[in-house]
Parts: sequence; C-alpha cells; structure tokens
Amino acid sequence: MKGMPITRRQLGASVLGVWGSTALAQQEHQIDRVAGGFRFTEGPVWSREGFLLFSDVPNDQILQYVPGEKPTVFRDHSNGANGNAFDAQGRFYTCESRTRRVVRMDKKGSLQVLADKWEGKRLNAPNDIVVRKDGHVYFTDPAFGNQEDTRELDFYGVYHIAPKGELHLIAKPAGRPNGIAFSPNGRVLYVGNSDEHSVRAYDVDHNGEISGERVVISGLSGVPDGVRVDEKGNVYVAANGLAIYDPHGKLAETIELPEKPSNFAFGDPDLQTLYITARTALYRVRRNVKGASQY
Repeated sequence: MKGMPITRRQLGASVLGVWGSTALAQQEHQIDRVAGGFRFTEGPVWSREGFLLFSDVPNDQILQYVPGEKPTVFRDHSNGANGNAFDAQGRFYTCESRTRRVVRMDKKGSLQVLADKWEGKRLNAPNDIVVRKDGHVYFTDPAFGNQEDTRELDFYGVYHIAPKGELHLIAKPAGRPNGIAFSPNGRVLYVGNSDEHSVRAYDVDHNGEISGERVVISGLSGVPDGVRVDEKGNVYVAANGLAIYDPHGKLAETIELPEKPSNFAFGDPDLQTLYITARTALYRVRRNVKGASQY
C-alpha cells in the first residue's frame, strides 16, 4: 500500500494555553499511507538496522516495516504490546498492557521482565516507554477502559528503571500519563497527560533522578497520546492531529491526518521521516529536521 499521497492543508488556527495564543501560517504536508488493515496501531520505534517496529494492540502483535515492503509479524502473542523502545545496545523494550509489565528482548529474542509490580501490587497497564542513551528507562503507567476495573494501585504513575534494574516511582500525576520522550540532551523528560490535556516536563540529572516538575504545554485540542522531540528541541504531540510546539511551549505547526494519530517516531537513515500510527494504518511525513536520537 505504498505511495498513496494524501495532502492536508494546515489551516490558520490558534491555541490558548499557559503560553498564550499563537497564529499559525498555512502549510501543506505530503502524507503517505504506507500500510493499512490494522485494528489499533501504537508504539512505533525506528531501529538503526533500517526498519520500523510498531504494535497492533487488539491483534496482539508487534509488526516490522521495512520501507518499500509489506509489514511482517515481528512478535506474535505480544501480551497487548503498546509502547516500544530501543536502547544503545539494540535491545528492544515493550510495555505489555495485558500482562501489566515492561519487558526487554535481547538480540537472541529472549525476554526479560524488568517491571511488573510496585510495592507488591501489579502495575496498572504500562503504556509508553523511553530509554536514555546511558541506559536509564522511563515509562508511564495509566489505565484506560477495562484496565480501570482490575487495577490494584490507587494511582497512576511514571516510573524509572535504573541501569542496574532498580524500579523507582518518580511521579503520581492526578491525570493519566501517556506519551513520554526526552529532550535532545537527555536532561528534560516530557510526559503527556491524557486527562489534563497537557504535557509536563521534569529535569533529569546524570543519576536519572528528577526535579522541577512543571506544565510546559496546556490546552491541547484532543486527548494527547504519543510525544516526541526533534533535534532542535521542538515537542511533537499526537492528539486530534500532530501538534508541534517550539522549545518555549508555543504552538508552531499542526499536521492534519486522515485518522486520529496515536503515536509516531522519527525514522529512515536520516531520521527525517515521521512514521505515524493512526488507528487502522501507518502513515509517514517527511520533515526538514531530524528527530532527537534516543540511543
């Protein structure tokens, strides 16, 4: 299903949040639908080996997409895999929403459970994950739909897994945390909040400890899901479309899509293509800026 261009014109608009209102100029984006026929796609991540991995949550699969080819099954019976990430060693991390755990797959395909409980109680449903270049792992643990009915913890959490494996609870937001990403230098952690329609930021030191919690984006149109950052520090948020904010939190651009996006990742060898998971399909949009490398 390669090469089905869809052009969406960005309309003049404004957003009102903690940073005030920002008028947007008109732009056009070439949007290619590269694969379809899925049920609900999520968790795209680009491998340095030249392919994209993403989840089809209801179909219980992680799929592999090589540009120009049809997607193939990378992992079947994925336990409701949602968010995914790679580390600097090429190991693959997954948030398994059904088993309520975070796992890591090595190059040989062996799985290791990194987190499944906090203080003796099962996690809610790990959702999205990011790995800093030095091996510190961070993930969000909200609960959506029927996950609410079976959860054992009475809060939603953001967690940190240190390189030696220790699990730390670093935030208990009132709303449900969702997408998560690092600034280009790895010193600021961004976390989207689906209930607050906001993005919070945390300063992260060399030990992986956080401080300085603050709201940097608010008043998002739609429920924020995935969050990513480019090499210039611009923050991208998947909501009703893709909303792009400059490093100061001002809305700079929006990208409309044929379907509501859930998440996205920078890919291709130059990291200048946005691969977007949006309900039943995978889309891509070329950019003139590289994504911030996470590993």
